[in-house]
Amino acid sequence: MERIDKLLCSTGRWSRREVKELVRQGRVFSDGRAVQRPEEKADPGTVCLTVDGQPVDCSTYVYVMLHKPAGLLSATEDSRQPTVLELLPPELRRRGLFPVGRLDKDTTGLLLLTDNGDLAHRLLSPKKHVDKVYLARVEGRVDAGDVDALAAGMVLADGLCCLPAGLEPLRDGSECRVTLREGKYHQVKRMLAARGKPVVSLHRLQMGPLALDEDLKPGEWRYLSNLERAELLGAGQLQ
Repeated sequence: MERIDKLLCSTGRWSRREVKELVRQGRVFSDGRAVQRPEEKADPGTVCLTVDGQPVDCSTYVYVMLHKPAGLLSATEDSRQPTVLELLPPELRRRGLFPVGRLDKDTTGLLLLTDNGDLAHRLLSPKKHVDKVYLARVEGRVDAGDVDALAAGMVLADGLCCLPAGLEPLRDGSECRVTLREGKYHQVKRMLAARGKPVVSLHRLQMGPLALDEDLKPGEWRYLSNLERAELLGAGQLQ
């Protein structure tokens, strides 16, 4: 059980003083009953809290799907360049969300943002076998030799060892679907460049069971559904 004022403050939308005033004005309800005192307690896993008739999500962790546009850093802050966190409203930025894995500045597509560090670690660990799927457009044409090379695992010229990866040529071979179970620095670009097929554009489609919502335009975001959240926790073996 948690204090209601603490639950509301944890969303980042209100300060403790503001919550106290909301309660005094009779604007906070817990399971349909007006909250009389800010220090009243509730179960964050089951309670239905509303403010001004609008439900408030007081979950322990927040999970956000973002369609990352090109030109933004996958970082929480940077003194010189804009980051993906700047696409979120202030209350979410105050929650301490961070990107699960990094997409290069010019790479677009699915980016998961959360404040659940344990889940993030598990989703990124090669030992958990959580696939990351990318759509790449390349110079030249990928072929059967490239498919075999990635499937066997590659050792790049600088000594980087890459686990076996999936490569599926699309259209005339100028596009391909790449599936990784790890996420080393510039890995897709470096593997394809090593095969003489430099990447022109890169777009992440999926992370484990979580696929990019086609209705999200670049720069848009939404909370994960209950089903998506459950599937993602299952992939991270946290259920």
